[in-house]
Amino acid sequence: MIKVGDRVKFMNDVGGGIVTKVVSKSLVNVENDDGFEIPTLVSELVVVSEELAATKKPSVQDFVAQAQPGKKEPEKAPAKEEAVLIEGNDEPNFQLAFVPDDSRNPLDGSIKLYLINDSNFSVLYHFSQFDGVEYETKEAGELEPNTKLWLDSIAQVDIAGLPEYFFQLICYREKSSRLERPVEASVKVNPVKFYKSGSFVANDFFSEKAMLIKLNQNVMEQAVEALTEKDVKQAVRQKEPARKPKPVLENTDLLEVDLHIHELLDDTTGLSNKEMLDLQLTHFHGKMDEAIKKQVKKVVFIHGLGNGTLKQELRRELSHRYKKYAFQDASFQEYGYGATMVILRK
Repeated sequence: MIKVGDRVKFMNDVGGGIVTKVVSKSLVNVENDDGFEIPTLVSELVVVSEELAATKKPSVQDFVAQAQPGKKEPEKAPAKEEAVLIEGNDEPNFQLAFVPDDSRNPLDGSIKLYLINDSNFSVLYHFSQFDGVEYETKEAGELEPNTKLWLDSIAQVDIAGLPEYFFQLICYREKSSRLERPVEASVKVNPVKFYKSGSFVANDFFSEKAMLIKLNQNVMEQAVEALTEKDVKQAVRQKEPARKPKPVLENTDLLEVDLHIHELLDDTTGLSNKEMLDLQLTHFHGKMDEAIKKQVKKVVFIHGLGNGTLKQELRRELSHRYKKYAFQDASFQEYGYGATMVILRK
């Protein structure tokens, strides 16, 4: 575990420096030999000395940020909420909330995760993460009626690799005419949601806008949600002009991924060029990892011409993070000059 004060070397570049701050579990700040502080992914560093560097005295805040890896930093919110019973709040209602430091620019700073108990029930909860092999318990305990619990914080660099969250909830009251069924819920959030302004809304639980995900939908809510989605798709098909159907690939020979920003977002209002580029790269990483996992032979990333920034960043990532795979310009006849093909296997 890399910590403040470690001397490190860059894996993909010359030189190294001293870790001055742990930003998140996957990102740290490194002060190089020229005195510049550089945000660097932990995966791109190698520890060469675990002794504290005499040239840089870490601050108290730095030590707090990296203390006790795997455990949450003390929540900065006011003291623990006092449980109260709310008239009419007699149905189980549990939600997961993503609350940014700045709701006007959610990716500028950290985003906090909360478990919300919006009911007059007490709740025994178990919160875990699944990495594809095993479940790792992150938090467990009891949540009082009509209160919320801070679970974790994530930084922008963590968004592309968010794990699948799992919740097991048992709710009860001291006296009740019936027993409630336990709730099991899994949450896998598409990274694109964090770049959409409409994902964060005003709510009754926080002064800031938040992304809320309900953990216990009843049968009627699930049916309405499915019906609504079906109706929307049908309405779109009716309004769209007739198109020649695109052949569906029945094998894993080729995957096409369109990285044009209008394909990823309905509205880019308020997003800077850098934020849009970050979103495109996040989508690129997700599709690359998916293609590798599914053993796809080739992936074509359609990036367009533009000013060439996306193409350059794409190829830089391929040369460093995915350097074991060959890449080239995709077929000009099919894609013009605006696409790159990655060959994952022969």
